[in-house]
Amino acid sequence: MNRRSLGHWAAGVVLAVASATSVQVFAADEAPEALVKRISTDVLDTIKADKSLQQGNVNKIMGLVDTKIMPNVNFQRMTASAVGPGWRQATPEQQKRLQDEFKTLLVRTYSGALAQVTSDQEISLKPFRAAADDKEVVVRTEVKGHGDPIQLDYRLEKTPGDGAGWKIFNLNVLGVWLVETYRSQFASEINAKGIDGLITTLTTRNQTNAKKG
Repeated sequence: MNRRSLGHWAAGVVLAVASATSVQVFAADEAPEALVKRISTDVLDTIKADKSLQQGNVNKIMGLVDTKIMPNVNFQRMTASAVGPGWRQATPEQQKRLQDEFKTLLVRTYSGALAQVTSDQEISLKPFRAAADDKEVVVRTEVKGHGDPIQLDYRLEKTPGDGAGWKIFNLNVLGVWLVETYRSQFASEINAKGIDGLITTLTTRNQTNAKKG
């Protein structure tokens, strides 16, 4: 795979966390590296066993995202980080629209990347270094299989309250962070057309992708 395909595949992996076959409850103190290992293994095993996911079935992925991915990802923070400073000026309704359209964009853009998964691939965690009181950490992994290993790192935050636990809010593929990649794209749209202009652009892109199937 080239760098672009790897980025598509990796983002697809994050979104495919939604395709876990059963709802499981884990302790709020589950270690971040254990969380990453668990969901990564679930993703690979599920994709390998499901032909429709390998083929990038968008409807199936979309139907499962809301029920399975949100417990593992702080998608509001991911969206806010991608939008940048403009997020604070957006109204609650605009923020909701941005989250909805950004999620749709990611799912539709990267669903086809699930076909890149091969039966020999597995996740290997690199040595984890963090202090006991760290609130944000990076878990570094490699996807090993045929060809060179794929660098796939996760940035997680410790969340307080009833939903306490570790949640993913960014992803790094071969040294490129997903949120930062979109932030540069979104900044251009916001500077030219404002928040509503960005929402319109995302909506139009999603409609075009939907027509393409």
